[in-house]
Amino acid sequence: MIHVHQLSKRFPDLRRGEIIALDQVSFDVSPGEVFGLLGPNGAGKTTCLRLLSTILTPSAGTATIDGRDIVTDPDGIRARIGFLSGTTGLYDRMTARETVEYFGRLYGMDESALAESIDQIFTTLKMHDFADTLAGRLSTGMRQKVSIARALVHDPPVLIFDEPTTGLDVLVARAVLDTIAALKEQGKCIIYSTHIMREAERLCDRLAIIHRGRILSSGTQAELLAASGHRELEELFFDLVSQVETETGREPNGNPRVAP
Repeated sequence: MIHVHQLSKRFPDLRRGEIIALDQVSFDVSPGEVFGLLGPNGAGKTTCLRLLSTILTPSAGTATIDGRDIVTDPDGIRARIGFLSGTTGLYDRMTARETVEYFGRLYGMDESALAESIDQIFTTLKMHDFADTLAGRLSTGMRQKVSIARALVHDPPVLIFDEPTTGLDVLVARAVLDTIAALKEQGKCIIYSTHIMREAERLCDRLAIIHRGRILSSGTQAELLAASGHRELEELFFDLVSQVETETGREPNGNPRVAP
């Protein structure tokens, strides 16, 4: 369903020169699978997902989603994906229902199919109580539910979640994770980006640990732990990141290493 091969993205920077945000990343994701991108802030996760969502264009490499190329067929890609991030904005003067209706119409849905989809999604996400409330008056958790509904309304086969629990309280975050698990059971092909270890452990069938734009290791959790000799995913994660920072002369937290 998703095929990514040697995908790279470089940005010019007048002060620092060329910045490599993503460096020859490759992976595949199948229907009914959650593939995790696990990495610290600034690792390249969001850049990768923005490339797949056709928000950015790659500097090198290729990627296809459901047989459509991200460069030559961006409209075809957008029709087949639902994208959600922790910072997705809403128009404050539209209600929750109006927002989702608007996006459904952008996808060319007819009114009867749109109404049926909204009713089903709002029931699943328990949104009917605030369906006609302006987005500007919604809580952070309610706004995130609207964003999820907006991503799901056209029933796309591929879903891309970029740190969707950012800023959410524990109850709403749990509801988001439960929703993603249910979507997996429906056969959706899902990419899930996070820096939160427990989310990756709970949701992901396979994952890739990414740092400084490169994939350091990938596979199932069992495969990653068996190959590394570590007992916990967190230990493996910290070890891989520490190795990269040692090579680049930085501490694991990204700060420059100070000589003793």
